[in-house]
Amino acid sequence: MAKNLLRGSFKLMKSINRSLILNIIREKGPISRADIAKLTKLTPPTVSSFVKELLEAEIVIERNLGESSGGRKPTLLTLSEDMFHVIGMDVGSQNIKTILTSITGKVIKKSIVPLPAQTTNEALLSLMIDSVSGILDHTKIDEEKIVGIGVGMHGIVDVEQGSSVFAPNLNLQDIPIKRVLEERFNMMVKVENDGRAMSLGELWFGNGAGIDSFVCINVGRGIGAGIIINGKLYHGSHFISGEIGHMIIDIDGPQCTCGNYGCLQTFASGPSIVEWVKKEMRLGHSSLLTTMTKGDLEKVTGELIYLSALEGDTLCKTALQQAGRYLGVGITNVIHTVNPRLIIIGGGVSNAGDLIMDNIIQTVNQRALTNPAKQTEIILSKFGDDATAMGAVALILAELFTSRNTESAAAH
Repeated sequence: MAKNLLRGSFKLMKSINRSLILNIIREKGPISRADIAKLTKLTPPTVSSFVKELLEAEIVIERNLGESSGGRKPTLLTLSEDMFHVIGMDVGSQNIKTILTSITGKVIKKSIVPLPAQTTNEALLSLMIDSVSGILDHTKIDEEKIVGIGVGMHGIVDVEQGSSVFAPNLNLQDIPIKRVLEERFNMMVKVENDGRAMSLGELWFGNGAGIDSFVCINVGRGIGAGIIINGKLYHGSHFISGEIGHMIIDIDGPQCTCGNYGCLQTFASGPSIVEWVKKEMRLGHSSLLTTMTKGDLEKVTGELIYLSALEGDTLCKTALQQAGRYLGVGITNVIHTVNPRLIIIGGGVSNAGDLIMDNIIQTVNQRALTNPAKQTEIILSKFGDDATAMGAVALILAELFTSRNTESAAAH
């Protein structure tokens, strides 16, 4: 497919009525033209006209015939999974995770590239370019079939410029991600904070689908959140909404990577859990980790702590339960501030499951202001470690499937 034809296809998807039809096909497909007309309140001739254009552009394809209530069987429509693909990137503080998905969000390929202990803006951007190139080379998919690259980046992100303003866990500032990737790959690039990207992924593909207000919390090496209000992602005035990891829990607490003291992530992030366990072991507390690491405390990891806790290790269970209580305090504050219908927790620490979730829920139940607030539903992400990468994919799909036109679709 020629590049200008592909760009024309993207433009075709952006009118408000086409976006409306595409979203119905994405959410409800396979679906008939008649059912699209009913759901969109567009006239059947209008739907047929737009669908014809989408079929010619190979954005939509016809599938096997549906059930008929009498007369001719309807032809069902679905998105063309083979025509367009999306790349999603999760840029953390230890590695870059890159996934390639279909336009419907089905993961085709995933790669993880470790980051060096010390890096620079230029080195990080070079690794991001190599990650995208590697996944394209491995899958042999034509670059012209890639709709765009979404990037979920930890820290403070200027969404309009597509740049990382401050990545505290990497100690980097002003990284021009969007400009560099667009210049290299000649395709749309969207950059977002990892927690906010994760919330968009849950809204599009996961446990937030159909829910108008919820908060996603990404608990890994840092702690960030994405806030969905009235079905839309909330950014705040200065791009720092959702930075709950830097909510101060103890003004006399340990120093955080942001420079402040006593931030939530100094008590409940992956590295803080590991550091607490290592400190207790140095003080003489016994643990299965001593055998697992052959006495080398530098080999203690979050995964080993989880495995030891599963084996009944008291120290490791205490570490995870304590992190759960601190997260519960932070989440109670979020509930008192935003009052969402749902809290979704993802990221590496969420892999501890009930070992951490039970204490989160118990703490919220003890501390929330009202009985309804105490009952706020708190669940794990559908995607676990892949939540941010899936959210990065959703950044691109939201751009494609949502018209910028704010007027309501008028029936013709």
